Amino acid sequence: MYQYTAFDQSIVDQRVAQFRDQTERFISGELGGEEFKPIRLQNGLYVQKHAPMLRVAIPYGLVNTKQVRMFAHIAREYDHNYAHFSTRQNIQYNWPELHRVPDILAELATVQMHAIQTSGNCIRNTTTDQFAGVAPDEVVNPLVWAEIIRQWSTIHPEFAFLPRKFKIAISGSAQDRAATLVHDIGLIAMKDASGQIGFRVAAGGGLGRTPIVGTVIRDFLPWQHLISYLEAILRVYNRLGRRDNKYKARIKILVKESTPAQFTEWVETEFEATKNGPQLLTQAQVDAIAARFTQAAYRELPADDAGTVTFSASSGEFARWQRRNVHAHRVSGYASVSVSLKRLGMPPGDITADELDAIAELADQYTQGELRVTHEQNLVFADVEKGELPALWSDLKALGMAVPNIGLIGNIIACPGGDFCDLANAVSIPVAAAIHERFESLDYQFDIGELDLNISGCINACGHHHVGHIGILGVDKHDEEWYQITIGGAQSGMPNGTDGGTAKIGKIIGPSFARAQVADVVENLIQTYLSLRERDDERFVDVVARTGIDPFKERVYAEVN
Repeated sequence: MYQYTAFDQSIVDQRVAQFRDQTERFISGELGGEEFKPIRLQNGLYVQKHAPMLRVAIPYGLVNTKQVRMFAHIAREYDHNYAHFSTRQNIQYNWPELHRVPDILAELATVQMHAIQTSGNCIRNTTTDQFAGVAPDEVVNPLVWAEIIRQWSTIHPEFAFLPRKFKIAISGSAQDRAATLVHDIGLIAMKDASGQIGFRVAAGGGLGRTPIVGTVIRDFLPWQHLISYLEAILRVYNRLGRRDNKYKARIKILVKESTPAQFTEWVETEFEATKNGPQLLTQAQVDAIAARFTQAAYRELPADDAGTVTFSASSGEFARWQRRNVHAHRVSGYASVSVSLKRLGMPPGDITADELDAIAELADQYTQGELRVTHEQNLVFADVEKGELPALWSDLKALGMAVPNIGLIGNIIACPGGDFCDLANAVSIPVAAAIHERFESLDYQFDIGELDLNISGCINACGHHHVGHIGILGVDKHDEEWYQITIGGAQSGMPNGTDGGTAKIGKIIGPSFARAQVADVVENLIQTYLSLRERDDERFVDVVARTGIDPFKERVYAEVN
């Protein structure tokens, strides 16, 4: 992972000192609430229902074990002994005391971490594929490019107060695992026919109140112009994006209302005027940043190890875990392993301080001291020797963290919802718990097969419900909690599938449901799917695409009513 330079460290240290002074001035009354609001937001600090919430950046989801142990320390010392991983590959603390937040940031700075621009109307944490650098289908490793974007966007004076928040995602694989088409800017790193690296650029994607799949505005952008082109997009948006209505302020509205063709013309005009300016990247710059990434030391290993195929102790459990949580690796003899944070009795994405310490120990033992955080609120050990898989599984099982549900209905994505968030219309955590209990049987989950279920407590869509195969949205109906259901969404398609590999926004099946009905509704959706699928490997989302929503709608409302 990337190692700070002295300059990187000085920026973070100076920001901590600056925010400490600003916080003390706010507490003393010297700064008013409205003056302090943009300051605290751009330092990751929210005001929630019960206490402040601090969101800590994990740039492109990469973290080392020293940092994980710091997360555990902060959870114990400053919070209620746990933390929450978000869908932006960040970590959040729900109970810090305001006057202690600068101390938290100071401790984070000692391990090269910060909370800069994890909120506010600025460029947020750039996200990427959780298997970046190790995926066998990867064409270009996006990590260096994500770091270049991070350095460019951090405390960028021109884009510190955009019309609205701004999110960038980058992927470099045949399958888009970073959901690039539902971001303000989505980048796919690729190579042209001559082997030169470049990027497919999409703009105007996003979820929230108006979910839109982004439009490709450049099929191939040479890597040298990456930052110049991003600046062109941001300048057009900063100049023309609406500031009079926050619900229409995202770049997706500008692209839609101006038309993608007009928006592209504006961007290209801006780009042509500036593309050979100071933001033009050089090979020396890219190489210098690449050199600051630590590299895994791989041993020469056989491609397969018979010991990973069958395991004498509880082989059925191990085989299931291997099938769902173990992933192919580009290096012979290695695998990547997902650690599911979707456990019965725990909110999705939550992890205790003790579990963080234990995970750090396992990462040091099995995966060279680094982990990945996914936008599905899970963790990944990227570089595990296949021969070590049984031992790792046993250790994870002892922690209660060897849950084989990656890609299944038990891998629920959910925001914290109304239990914590002031913006939420309804709770998410109890709904997730009810569904988890209903589908607790792993036999049932495996029979259902691949299915993404996403829950958001409000229209801001932090749980990405629009792109869930089943999406659940909390809504306010006469001051009561109700839930709207969508089906058929997808964060990205299969690259060789009939959907062309694109993202899809789910369709609303009808009127909303009371909280007590939601698990029954999901059960009826699943039973409808099982009765309609033509083969065991036909996914829920593919059946919806083939039949439309009507068969699902008819059964659900017949059963509920």
